[in-house]
Amino acid sequence: MKEENLSSRDKKFLWHPLTQHKLGKPQLPITRAKGALLFDEEGKEYIDGIASWYTVMYGHANETIISALTQQMQTLDFVMFSGLTHEPAIALSEKLMEILPSNQAKIFFNDNGSTAIEAAIKMALQYFHNNGEKRDTLIAFEDGFHGDTFGAMSASGLSSYNGPFEDFLLKVVRIPVPQEDNLKEVKSKLSQILDENECAAFVFEPLVQGAAGMKFHSAKGLDALIGLCQEYEVLCIADEIMTGFGKTGKNFASDNLMNKPDIICLSKALTAGMFPLSITSCSQKIYNRFLSDEVHKGFFHAHTYSAHPLGCAAALTGIELLNSPEISERRDYIAKAHCSFLDKIKNHVKVKEARTIGVILAIDLQIEMERYGSLRDELYNFFLQRGVLLRPLGNTVYVLPPYIISNKELQKVYDTITEALNTF
Repeated sequence: MKEENLSSRDKKFLWHPLTQHKLGKPQLPITRAKGALLFDEEGKEYIDGIASWYTVMYGHANETIISALTQQMQTLDFVMFSGLTHEPAIALSEKLMEILPSNQAKIFFNDNGSTAIEAAIKMALQYFHNNGEKRDTLIAFEDGFHGDTFGAMSASGLSSYNGPFEDFLLKVVRIPVPQEDNLKEVKSKLSQILDENECAAFVFEPLVQGAAGMKFHSAKGLDALIGLCQEYEVLCIADEIMTGFGKTGKNFASDNLMNKPDIICLSKALTAGMFPLSITSCSQKIYNRFLSDEVHKGFFHAHTYSAHPLGCAAALTGIELLNSPEISERRDYIAKAHCSFLDKIKNHVKVKEARTIGVILAIDLQIEMERYGSLRDELYNFFLQRGVLLRPLGNTVYVLPPYIISNKELQKVYDTITEALNTF
Protein backbone atom coordinates (compact mmCIF):
# COMPACT_ATOMS: atom_id res chain seq x y z
CA MET A 1 0.00 0.00 0.00
CA LYS A 2 1.34 3.42 -0.96
CA GLU A 3 2.35 5.51 2.03
CA GLU A 4 0.33 8.71 2.48
CA ASN A 5 2.20 11.96 1.96
CA LEU A 6 2.64 14.45 4.80
CA SER A 7 -0.08 16.79 3.52
CA SER A 8 -2.70 14.04 3.68
CA ARG A 9 -1.62 12.93 7.13
CA ASP A 10 -1.55 16.55 8.32
CA LYS A 11 -5.19 17.13 7.38
CA LYS A 12 -6.46 14.27 9.53
CA PHE A 13 -5.76 15.64 12.99
CA LEU A 14 -3.97 19.01 12.89
CA TRP A 15 -5.41 22.49 13.41
CA HIS A 16 -2.95 25.14 12.18
CA PRO A 17 -2.65 28.71 13.50
CA LEU A 18 -3.89 31.70 11.52
CA THR A 19 -5.71 29.39 9.12
CA GLN A 20 -9.29 29.14 7.86
CA HIS A 21 -9.19 25.44 7.06
CA LYS A 22 -12.39 25.49 5.00
CA LEU A 23 -10.76 27.88 2.53
CA GLY A 24 -7.05 27.25 2.96
CA LYS A 25 -4.87 25.08 0.76
CA PRO A 26 -2.86 22.17 2.23
CA GLN A 27 0.08 23.16 4.39
CA LEU A 28 3.53 22.89 2.80
CA PRO A 29 5.38 19.95 4.42
CA ILE A 30 8.98 20.78 5.33
CA THR A 31 11.23 17.80 6.02
CA ARG A 32 14.55 19.45 6.80
CA ALA A 33 16.32 22.80 6.98
CA LYS A 34 19.88 24.06 6.82
CA GLY A 35 21.28 27.59 6.83
CA ALA A 36 18.78 29.84 5.07
CA LEU A 37 17.11 26.95 3.24
CA LEU A 38 14.02 24.82 3.84
CA PHE A 39 13.35 21.55 1.96
CA ASP A 40 9.97 19.95 1.29
CA GLU A 41 9.20 16.24 1.03
CA GLU A 42 9.90 16.28 -2.70
CA GLY A 43 13.33 17.84 -2.15
CA LYS A 44 12.46 21.31 -3.45
CA GLU A 45 14.31 24.08 -1.62
CA TYR A 46 12.95 27.39 -0.36
CA ILE A 47 14.89 30.39 0.86
CA ASP A 48 13.60 31.34 4.32
CA GLY A 49 13.35 35.06 3.68
CA ILE A 50 11.73 35.81 7.04
CA ALA A 51 13.89 33.56 9.27
CA SER A 52 10.73 31.62 10.20
CA TRP A 53 9.07 34.55 11.97
CA TYR A 54 12.38 36.26 12.80
CA THR A 55 13.70 33.48 15.03
CA VAL A 56 16.44 31.48 13.26
CA MET A 57 18.72 34.48 12.81
CA TYR A 58 21.91 32.37 12.83
CA GLY A 59 20.49 29.87 10.35
CA HIS A 60 18.66 26.58 10.57
CA ALA A 61 20.54 23.68 12.18
CA ASN A 62 23.34 25.95 13.36
CA GLU A 63 26.01 23.49 14.43
CA THR A 64 27.42 25.69 17.20
CA ILE A 65 24.02 25.96 18.88
CA ILE A 66 23.24 22.27 18.32
CA SER A 67 26.53 21.38 20.02
CA ALA A 68 25.66 23.55 23.04
CA LEU A 69 22.20 21.99 23.30
CA THR A 70 23.58 18.45 22.99
CA GLN A 71 26.14 19.04 25.69
CA GLN A 72 23.58 20.63 27.99
CA MET A 73 20.99 17.85 27.70
CA GLN A 74 23.64 15.31 28.69
CA THR A 75 24.42 17.28 31.85
CA LEU A 76 21.10 18.73 33.00
CA ASP A 77 18.07 18.23 30.79
CA PHE A 78 15.38 19.92 32.88
CA VAL A 79 14.60 20.93 36.42
CA MET A 80 11.86 23.17 37.76
CA PHE A 81 12.89 26.74 38.51
CA SER A 82 10.90 27.32 41.69
CA GLY A 83 13.10 26.64 44.70
CA LEU A 84 15.95 25.50 42.44
CA THR A 85 18.42 27.20 40.14
CA HIS A 86 21.12 26.18 37.68
CA GLU A 87 24.25 27.35 35.88
CA PRO A 88 22.72 27.97 32.40
CA ALA A 89 20.09 30.36 33.80
CA ILE A 90 22.62 32.18 35.97
CA ALA A 91 25.11 32.47 33.12
CA LEU A 92 22.41 33.71 30.74
CA SER A 93 21.30 36.41 33.19
CA GLU A 94 24.91 37.56 33.51
CA LYS A 95 25.41 37.62 29.74
CA LEU A 96 22.16 39.48 29.10
CA MET A 97 23.07 42.17 31.62
CA GLU A 98 26.18 42.88 29.55
CA ILE A 99 24.10 43.79 26.47
CA LEU A 100 20.71 44.97 27.78
CA PRO A 101 20.13 48.68 28.47
CA SER A 102 21.95 49.67 31.65
CA ASN A 103 18.82 50.21 33.75
CA GLN A 104 17.81 46.54 33.53
CA ALA A 105 18.62 44.56 36.67
CA LYS A 106 16.51 41.39 36.96
CA ILE A 107 15.55 38.54 34.62
CA PHE A 108 12.23 36.68 34.83
CA PHE A 109 11.80 33.60 32.62
CA ASN A 110 8.74 32.61 30.58
CA ASP A 111 8.27 30.32 27.58
CA ASN A 112 7.14 32.44 24.59
CA GLY A 113 6.60 36.01 23.47
CA SER A 114 2.98 36.27 24.58
CA THR A 115 3.77 35.05 28.08
CA ALA A 116 6.70 37.48 28.32
CA ILE A 117 4.22 40.31 27.69
CA GLU A 118 1.67 38.74 30.02
CA ALA A 119 4.23 38.68 32.84
CA ALA A 120 5.23 42.29 32.11
CA ILE A 121 1.64 43.53 32.31
CA LYS A 122 1.02 41.61 35.53
CA MET A 123 4.26 43.02 36.98
CA ALA A 124 3.10 46.55 36.15
CA LEU A 125 -0.37 46.11 37.63
CA GLN A 126 0.95 44.45 40.80
CA TYR A 127 3.70 47.05 41.12
CA PHE A 128 1.03 49.61 41.96
CA HIS A 129 -1.20 47.17 43.85
CA ASN A 130 1.69 46.41 46.21
CA ASN A 131 1.85 50.13 46.93
CA GLY A 132 -1.87 50.36 47.70
CA GLU A 133 -2.74 51.95 44.35
CA LYS A 134 -5.30 50.75 41.84
CA ARG A 135 -4.16 51.57 38.35
CA ASP A 136 -6.32 49.80 35.80
CA THR A 137 -5.40 51.31 32.42
CA LEU A 138 -2.78 50.38 29.83
CA ILE A 139 -1.59 52.66 27.04
CA ALA A 140 -0.67 51.13 23.69
CA PHE A 141 -0.13 52.10 20.08
CA GLU A 142 -2.80 51.77 17.43
CA ASP A 143 -2.24 48.63 15.32
CA GLY A 144 0.29 47.18 17.75
CA PHE A 145 0.64 43.45 18.26
CA HIS A 146 1.94 41.82 21.43
CA GLY A 147 0.65 38.24 21.40
CA ASP A 148 -2.43 36.09 21.82
CA THR A 149 -2.83 35.52 25.56
CA PHE A 150 -5.40 37.84 27.15
CA GLY A 151 -3.16 40.53 28.59
CA ALA A 152 -0.98 40.60 25.49
CA MET A 153 -4.05 40.57 23.27
CA SER A 154 -5.54 43.45 25.25
CA ALA A 155 -2.49 45.57 24.48
CA SER A 156 -2.69 44.62 20.80
CA GLY A 157 -4.72 46.70 18.39
CA LEU A 158 -5.28 44.45 15.38
CA SER A 159 -8.96 43.49 15.14
CA SER A 160 -8.19 40.57 12.82
CA TYR A 161 -6.82 38.79 15.90
CA ASN A 162 -8.88 40.34 18.69
CA GLY A 163 -12.38 40.61 17.23
CA PRO A 164 -14.25 37.86 19.12
CA PHE A 165 -12.67 38.79 22.44
CA GLU A 166 -13.05 42.58 22.56
CA ASP A 167 -15.60 42.47 25.38
CA PHE A 168 -13.28 40.47 27.65
CA LEU A 169 -10.07 42.46 27.46
CA LEU A 170 -8.24 44.72 29.92
CA LYS A 171 -8.81 48.47 29.74
CA VAL A 172 -6.51 49.92 27.09
CA VAL A 173 -6.38 53.38 25.52
CA ARG A 174 -4.53 53.81 22.23
CA ILE A 175 -2.42 56.50 20.66
CA PRO A 176 -0.98 56.83 17.14
CA VAL A 177 2.68 56.01 16.66
CA PRO A 178 4.86 59.16 16.75
CA GLN A 179 6.22 60.52 13.48
CA GLU A 180 8.11 63.70 12.75
CA ASP A 181 4.93 65.47 11.64
CA ASN A 182 2.50 64.41 14.38
CA LEU A 183 4.55 64.36 17.59
CA LYS A 184 2.90 67.45 19.05
CA GLU A 185 -0.58 65.98 18.57
CA VAL A 186 0.41 62.54 19.90
CA LYS A 187 2.03 64.06 23.00
CA SER A 188 -1.08 66.13 23.59
CA LYS A 189 -3.32 63.08 23.34
CA LEU A 190 -1.03 61.11 25.66
CA SER A 191 -1.05 63.95 28.22
CA GLN A 192 -4.84 63.93 28.22
CA ILE A 193 -4.93 60.16 28.69
CA LEU A 194 -2.47 60.36 31.57
CA ASP A 195 -4.54 63.10 33.24
CA GLU A 196 -7.88 61.34 32.82
CA ASN A 197 -6.98 57.72 33.62
CA GLU A 198 -5.24 55.68 36.28
CA CYS A 199 -2.51 54.42 33.96
CA ALA A 200 -0.22 51.58 34.97
CA ALA A 201 1.88 50.96 31.88
CA PHE A 202 2.67 51.99 28.32
CA VAL A 203 3.24 48.89 26.14
CA PHE A 204 4.96 49.38 22.79
CA GLU A 205 7.03 47.82 20.04
CA PRO A 206 10.07 50.11 19.79
CA LEU A 207 10.70 51.65 16.34
CA VAL A 208 9.06 48.86 14.30
CA GLN A 209 5.51 47.47 14.54
CA GLY A 210 5.96 43.96 13.19
CA ALA A 211 2.53 42.42 12.62
CA ALA A 212 1.11 45.79 11.57
CA GLY A 213 3.23 45.50 8.42
CA MET A 214 6.72 46.43 9.59
CA LYS A 215 5.63 50.01 10.17
CA PHE A 216 8.39 52.31 11.43
CA HIS A 217 8.09 55.24 13.80
CA SER A 218 10.31 57.97 15.17
CA ALA A 219 12.92 57.17 17.83
CA LYS A 220 12.87 60.82 18.89
CA GLY A 221 9.09 60.72 19.19
CA LEU A 222 9.06 57.47 21.15
CA ASP A 223 11.70 58.90 23.47
CA ALA A 224 9.43 61.87 24.18
CA LEU A 225 6.43 59.62 24.92
CA ILE A 226 8.45 57.43 27.30
CA GLY A 227 9.74 60.53 29.06
CA LEU A 228 6.20 61.85 29.50
CA CYS A 229 4.96 58.53 30.88
CA GLN A 230 7.83 58.38 33.33
CA GLU A 231 6.92 61.85 34.60
CA TYR A 232 3.58 60.31 35.62
CA GLU A 233 5.35 57.23 37.05
CA VAL A 234 3.73 55.08 34.39
CA LEU A 235 5.86 52.00 33.68
CA CYS A 236 7.15 51.60 30.13
CA ILE A 237 7.21 48.09 28.62
CA ALA A 238 9.27 47.57 25.47
CA ASP A 239 8.19 44.58 23.40
CA GLU A 240 11.52 43.61 21.81
CA ILE A 241 10.30 40.13 20.88
CA MET A 242 10.65 40.90 17.17
CA THR A 243 13.20 43.75 17.23
CA GLY A 244 15.68 42.27 19.71
CA PHE A 245 19.08 40.77 19.00
CA GLY A 246 20.36 42.94 16.21
CA LYS A 247 17.50 43.31 13.77
CA THR A 248 17.34 47.13 13.79
CA GLY A 249 21.13 47.54 13.59
CA LYS A 250 21.74 47.66 17.34
CA ASN A 251 21.45 44.83 19.87
CA PHE A 252 18.03 46.15 20.85
CA ALA A 253 15.77 48.81 19.35
CA SER A 254 15.72 50.41 22.82
CA ASP A 255 19.43 51.18 22.35
CA ASN A 256 18.26 53.96 20.02
CA LEU A 257 16.44 55.67 22.91
CA MET A 258 17.69 58.07 25.58
CA ASN A 259 14.79 57.22 27.92
CA LYS A 260 15.04 53.51 28.67
CA PRO A 261 12.02 51.26 29.24
CA ASP A 262 11.38 49.93 32.74
CA ILE A 263 10.57 46.45 31.44
CA ILE A 264 11.81 44.65 28.30
CA CYS A 265 10.32 41.50 26.75
CA LEU A 266 12.46 39.11 24.70
CA SER A 267 11.84 35.88 22.80
CA LYS A 268 12.12 34.59 19.18
CA ALA A 269 15.81 35.19 18.29
CA LEU A 270 16.68 34.79 21.98
CA THR A 271 17.22 31.06 21.39
CA ALA A 272 17.64 31.31 17.59
CA GLY A 273 14.46 29.26 17.19
CA MET A 274 16.07 26.22 18.83
CA PHE A 275 13.89 26.19 21.93
CA PRO A 276 10.75 27.97 23.24
CA LEU A 277 11.93 30.45 25.87
CA SER A 278 11.26 34.08 26.71
CA ILE A 279 12.37 36.69 29.18
CA THR A 280 10.82 39.65 30.96
CA SER A 281 13.59 41.86 32.34
CA CYS A 282 13.03 44.80 34.64
CA SER A 283 14.74 47.55 36.59
CA GLN A 284 15.78 47.26 40.22
CA LYS A 285 13.05 49.73 41.17
CA ILE A 286 10.35 47.36 39.94
CA TYR A 287 11.91 44.31 41.57
CA ASN A 288 12.20 46.14 44.90
CA ARG A 289 8.44 46.81 44.99
CA PHE A 290 7.87 43.03 45.27
CA LEU A 291 10.22 42.62 48.26
CA SER A 292 8.14 42.43 51.43
CA ASP A 293 7.56 40.60 54.70
CA GLU A 294 4.08 39.92 53.28
CA VAL A 295 4.32 36.77 51.16
CA HIS A 296 1.44 37.72 48.86
CA LYS A 297 3.38 40.74 47.59
CA GLY A 298 5.77 38.43 45.78
CA PHE A 299 5.25 37.80 42.06
CA PHE A 300 3.26 34.57 42.11
CA HIS A 301 3.45 33.84 38.41
CA ALA A 302 5.12 30.73 36.99
CA HIS A 303 5.53 28.52 33.93
CA THR A 304 6.49 24.87 34.11
CA TYR A 305 9.31 25.32 31.61
CA SER A 306 10.68 28.59 33.00
CA ALA A 307 14.46 28.90 32.55
CA HIS A 308 14.63 25.55 30.77
CA PRO A 309 18.34 24.60 30.76
CA LEU A 310 18.28 23.72 27.05
CA GLY A 311 16.75 27.06 26.12
CA CYS A 312 19.29 28.88 28.26
CA ALA A 313 22.14 26.98 26.58
CA ALA A 314 20.82 27.94 23.14
CA ALA A 315 20.41 31.58 24.19
CA LEU A 316 23.94 31.77 25.61
CA THR A 317 25.39 30.51 22.35
CA GLY A 318 23.19 32.85 20.33
CA ILE A 319 24.49 35.87 22.25
CA GLU A 320 28.06 34.73 21.58
CA LEU A 321 27.24 34.58 17.86
CA LEU A 322 25.33 37.87 17.77
CA ASN A 323 28.34 40.16 17.87
CA SER A 324 30.91 37.76 16.46
CA PRO A 325 32.91 39.21 13.55
CA GLU A 326 31.24 36.84 11.09
CA ILE A 327 27.67 37.68 12.08
CA SER A 328 28.42 41.42 12.42
CA GLU A 329 29.80 41.40 8.87
CA ARG A 330 26.72 39.65 7.52
CA ARG A 331 24.36 42.00 9.36
CA ASP A 332 26.16 44.97 7.81
CA TYR A 333 26.05 43.38 4.36
CA ILE A 334 22.29 42.70 4.54
CA ALA A 335 21.58 46.24 5.75
CA LYS A 336 23.53 47.73 2.83
CA ALA A 337 22.00 45.31 0.33
CA HIS A 338 18.50 46.26 1.53
CA CYS A 339 19.30 49.95 0.99
CA SER A 340 20.59 49.25 -2.51
CA PHE A 341 17.51 47.20 -3.45
CA LEU A 342 15.21 49.84 -1.96
CA ASP A 343 16.80 52.50 -4.19
CA LYS A 344 16.11 50.33 -7.24
CA ILE A 345 12.42 49.65 -6.58
CA LYS A 346 11.14 52.58 -4.51
CA ASN A 347 9.85 54.42 -7.60
CA HIS A 348 8.22 51.36 -9.15
CA VAL A 349 4.61 52.00 -10.13
CA LYS A 350 3.45 49.13 -7.87
CA VAL A 351 5.37 50.40 -4.82
CA LYS A 352 3.38 52.61 -2.49
CA GLU A 353 6.16 52.94 0.09
CA ALA A 354 9.42 51.14 0.84
CA ARG A 355 11.55 51.36 3.97
CA THR A 356 14.43 49.63 5.69
CA ILE A 357 16.18 49.60 9.04
CA GLY A 358 18.94 47.15 9.95
CA VAL A 359 18.09 43.80 8.37
CA ILE A 360 14.37 44.64 8.01
CA LEU A 361 13.04 45.61 4.57
CA ALA A 362 9.35 46.35 3.99
CA ILE A 363 7.52 47.21 0.78
CA ASP A 364 3.90 48.38 0.72
CA LEU A 365 2.32 47.47 -2.61
CA GLN A 366 0.06 49.87 -4.48
CA ILE A 367 -2.57 47.14 -4.42
CA GLU A 368 -5.57 46.81 -2.12
CA MET A 369 -5.76 43.40 -0.45
CA GLU A 370 -7.09 41.88 2.76
CA ARG A 371 -4.66 40.71 5.42
CA TYR A 372 -5.65 37.07 4.81
CA GLY A 373 -7.52 37.49 1.54
CA SER A 374 -7.25 35.54 -1.70
CA LEU A 375 -5.01 38.08 -3.45
CA ARG A 376 -2.58 38.04 -0.54
CA ASP A 377 -2.60 34.23 -0.72
CA GLU A 378 -1.85 34.40 -4.45
CA LEU A 379 1.18 36.55 -3.69
CA TYR A 380 2.33 34.14 -0.96
CA ASN A 381 2.02 31.20 -3.35
CA PHE A 382 3.77 33.15 -6.12
CA PHE A 383 6.83 33.41 -3.89
CA LEU A 384 6.66 29.74 -2.84
CA GLN A 385 6.44 28.55 -6.43
CA ARG A 386 9.72 30.36 -7.07
CA GLY A 387 11.41 28.84 -4.04
CA VAL A 388 11.17 31.79 -1.65
CA LEU A 389 9.30 31.83 1.66
CA LEU A 390 7.93 35.31 2.28
CA ARG A 391 4.75 35.87 4.27
CA PRO A 392 3.05 39.11 3.18
CA LEU A 393 1.19 41.09 5.83
CA GLY A 394 -1.73 42.19 3.71
CA ASN A 395 -0.19 44.30 0.94
CA THR A 396 3.14 44.58 2.77
CA VAL A 397 5.94 42.33 1.61
CA TYR A 398 8.81 42.21 4.07
CA VAL A 399 12.23 40.58 4.15
CA LEU A 400 13.92 39.71 7.43
CA PRO A 401 16.40 36.97 6.56
CA PRO A 402 18.74 34.89 8.70
CA TYR A 403 22.02 36.73 9.21
CA ILE A 404 23.87 33.91 7.48
CA ILE A 405 21.93 34.11 4.20
CA SER A 406 24.32 34.04 1.25
CA ASN A 407 24.66 36.93 -1.20
CA LYS A 408 23.22 34.72 -3.95
CA GLU A 409 20.25 33.66 -1.85
CA LEU A 410 19.48 37.23 -0.85
CA GLN A 411 19.67 38.34 -4.48
CA LYS A 412 17.17 35.64 -5.44
CA VAL A 413 14.77 37.03 -2.82
CA TYR A 414 15.13 40.50 -4.34
CA ASP A 415 14.71 39.16 -7.89
CA THR A 416 11.53 37.30 -6.90
CA ILE A 417 10.05 40.43 -5.32
CA THR A 418 10.90 42.40 -8.47
CA GLU A 419 9.16 39.76 -10.57
CA ALA A 420 6.10 40.02 -8.33
CA LEU A 421 6.06 43.81 -8.76
CA ASN A 422 6.00 43.32 -12.51
CA THR A 423 3.29 40.62 -12.34
CA PHE A 424 0.63 41.68 -9.84
